[in-house]
Amino acid sequence: MMQLAAAGVFVLPMVLVPEALPETGEVSSAAPVVDFGDVRREHVGISRGVPLPQRRDEGRAEPSGDVGHRAPRTASAALRRYNELKRAAEWLNERHLQAQDALAAVKQKLHRANGDLTHANASLSRARADERKYGTVVDEFAVATYAGGHLAPMTLVLSSGSKREVLERAETIRVLAEEQHDALSRLAAAVEQAKQATQLALDARERAREARDAAARHQADIAARKLALDAQVAKSRRVYARLSAKERAAQQADYGEHVAPPDSIVAPSSAAQRAVDAAMSQRGKPYSYGSEGPYSYDCSGLMLWAYAQAGIAIPRSSSMQASSGTPVSRSQLQPGDLVFFYQPVSHVGIYIGDGKMVHSPTEGDVVKISEVMWDDYTAARRYS
Repeated sequence: MMQLAAAGVFVLPMVLVPEALPETGEVSSAAPVVDFGDVRREHVGISRGVPLPQRRDEGRAEPSGDVGHRAPRTASAALRRYNELKRAAEWLNERHLQAQDALAAVKQKLHRANGDLTHANASLSRARADERKYGTVVDEFAVATYAGGHLAPMTLVLSSGSKREVLERAETIRVLAEEQHDALSRLAAAVEQAKQATQLALDARERAREARDAAARHQADIAARKLALDAQVAKSRRVYARLSAKERAAQQADYGEHVAPPDSIVAPSSAAQRAVDAAMSQRGKPYSYGSEGPYSYDCSGLMLWAYAQAGIAIPRSSSMQASSGTPVSRSQLQPGDLVFFYQPVSHVGIYIGDGKMVHSPTEGDVVKISEVMWDDYTAARRYS
């Protein structure tokens, strides 16, 4: 390793960049960056004859009973069976939506990782450019030193013709020494920056790889859960088709709105008021598995749409909606708060005051005002 000398000043050894660092000024991904696009939540269709996958639901038991509608105790076995199948379909719909929420979260991680990788590569490119620039300056000092030899202070005095010439040469040597020291300092800083930028880029690349792999798993999970949902919905509809007219009438007796709204609904914020007003405006529209409106809704899809009208983005599934926002105690409920039901959470409505809520209850029913189901109440969250 060469030591450079100019006018009696010895320089530090040059800092070398490890060969493992890329000389192209960029850390590339091991695989191309994948853009999964927007998470699509389409209306769930019915696939006739699709077998129900035999899979455990991550150790979580399915809730029993129907959301927002329970078969009367005197209901026939067929009617009770229909409600059990329908409830199972609603639970599978919730699990399907949870997988979509998981994919959306992974997509955000992938986006951040790709952004970090781009930023780190840009920093690395700048550091490499500085390294080349100041490396050239240092090389020029090396050449000058080799060609001019080493001028010790005493040699300078003996070779000068006058005191003035000595002072002038000394000042020139001092300036050159400062420039050399500055070039070396900048070179060392550029090399260190290149090392740090490279490590950041490598870390970002690894996070992007992990996010891509997780996204692929969630995509497969979404597809599997949709197959299970389609099969369960088809099974419940086949059972419904076999119900007698009397049984269908008993089932539909609770469908539609039978609860009057509060005299006035005043939310604590303008955004919450807009969300409440939006939900109220959708009364009478049918329930549909996986639907987010504007023509039909499932329970969490109605909440998603209502808060979107207020300019607030919330998660898609009821369980994720129950895990976000600000927790609210039952005694502090105000219009606009989301109220959640069952354990684990699988149904949601928007509170409108006076112990009432707006929700999209179950297949066959419509968006409507109901009394809050306090027996099945789990939690509440505030988003505005």
